[in-house]
Amino acid sequence: MSSLRPFHALDLFRFNLTNLDVLTENYVPSFYLQYLAKWPTLCSVMESASGKIMGYILGKAEGEYTEWHGHVTAVTVAPDFRRLGLAKTMMDELERVTTTVYNGYFVDLYVRVSNRLAIDMYEGLGYSVYRCVQEYYSAGPGELEEDAYDMRKPMKRDKKRQSVRENGREFKVQPHEVY
Repeated sequence: MSSLRPFHALDLFRFNLTNLDVLTENYVPSFYLQYLAKWPTLCSVMESASGKIMGYILGKAEGEYTEWHGHVTAVTVAPDFRRLGLAKTMMDELERVTTTVYNGYFVDLYVRVSNRLAIDMYEGLGYSVYRCVQEYYSAGPGELEEDAYDMRKPMKRDKKRQSVRENGREFKVQPHEVY
């Protein structure tokens, strides 16, 4: 049994199960606090019946005009709780808030091109590759930088589906071209 609830600042002291994983991007505490202060309705936690944080999602609203959208900055589930549909539940909530609170045209996210499991999951949730951002992810010592897919899912407001494109994997841009 799990429940979805708002992400609180004190959760920063309780999510090591989730963050101590190679697939999870980690940020400094002030980064999380900035999101919680600016976009609290786009930040949620999945919690077990015993109070363990099973996963979380951080999102924000950004852009202008037809580019106004919800953005998934981080979504992660602790290894012990993967493949239970928790990420889908959190993504559904972020999409709902993007539509009902922010009236966004789409939701987008960035994912490493090598993260096939995540790409498959996002495609299963209705996302498609909009473009490939070359060398988006910085590399560690001795490693090459990695490209990212900018994946998008249109919301109700995007009636003309302008936020999606065919062959997005072939549409390559540089990080400075991403606004």
